[in-house]
Amino acid sequence: MSFLHISGASEPAPMGQGRVGILLANLGTPDDTGFSGVRRYLSEFLSDQRVIEASPAVWQPILQGVVLTVRPRKSGAAYRRIWNTDRNESPLRTWTREQSDQLAKRFSAENISVVWGMRYGKPSVAQAVGELMTAGCDRILFMPLYPQYSATTTATANDQLFRFLMKLRRQPAVRTLPAFADHPAYIRALAETARQALSSLSAPPQMIVTSFHGLPNEYVAKGDPYRQDCERTVAALRTAMGMTEQDMPLTFQSRFGPAKWLEPYTAPFIAGLPEKGVKRIAVIMPGFMADCIETLDEIGNEVRSEFLAAGGEELTLIPCLNGSREAIDLLETLARSEIQGWAA
Repeated sequence: MSFLHISGASEPAPMGQGRVGILLANLGTPDDTGFSGVRRYLSEFLSDQRVIEASPAVWQPILQGVVLTVRPRKSGAAYRRIWNTDRNESPLRTWTREQSDQLAKRFSAENISVVWGMRYGKPSVAQAVGELMTAGCDRILFMPLYPQYSATTTATANDQLFRFLMKLRRQPAVRTLPAFADHPAYIRALAETARQALSSLSAPPQMIVTSFHGLPNEYVAKGDPYRQDCERTVAALRTAMGMTEQDMPLTFQSRFGPAKWLEPYTAPFIAGLPEKGVKRIAVIMPGFMADCIETLDEIGNEVRSEFLAAGGEELTLIPCLNGSREAIDLLETLARSEIQGWAA
């Protein structure tokens, strides 16, 4: 597929004289909560060899057999519990669109386009790049919305972008956003969001648990820097909020399969707190830029239920940055830093 075909322009501007575009990229979401829709999404997601590194000859029969027979029903039920019924879409889609729309307003006077796409599902990264090129963008800043780097998130998002670019005769210039695990603007946004969420409570929580998406230990042993990035985030956030390691512990959620993953695991850690006298907690999930099934259902429903059943009294879910002013300030700060030399 050529640039001319995508843009529809008979005489595109000379390279370097077009517009600058910004593409926000997030993980993805099913189009609906039905079995088929969730199955399609999970099949694409779990077929990514950045996510599941096992040999496809071994993994695909398992995935296409038992996993995609059982898991879509369970995941579909979880999505239904948190689905944005007004827009008939997942919260992740709602908030990613909102971030893109709000960031576009910040750049509208500078003739810089902002769009959004998903690594898995719709709108695809390819569709988003096509939209920017149609708008005359020959320089694109690609912003995977993952504060902590992992091959399973940032790298696979970049892979998907480059796969599409490989098909183009006339490629745009591209820059990719590096991880921002302890960027001051990111830490400032997290701390302010936490303070706002806790300000309305009748009593402060005894502990703020940080929960990040997990990763198999094997991936870290092979050189994935994800755990180090998570530790950098939490260390900076503790400093910003005047808290200690005991006040703000680090945990990992969303373990899948029999392999050992990064520890401590969020669910059993939180369920074990009441017997230690910790019955009022808050949970913050700094690895997610937008609320999604892992934050709203896994933590907000499943982990909360286990905590209350174990004798806990209150679990406050600190929202992700979502469409807040702090989130857009962060995205604008990161984008302006990366497009220097491209735009005034």
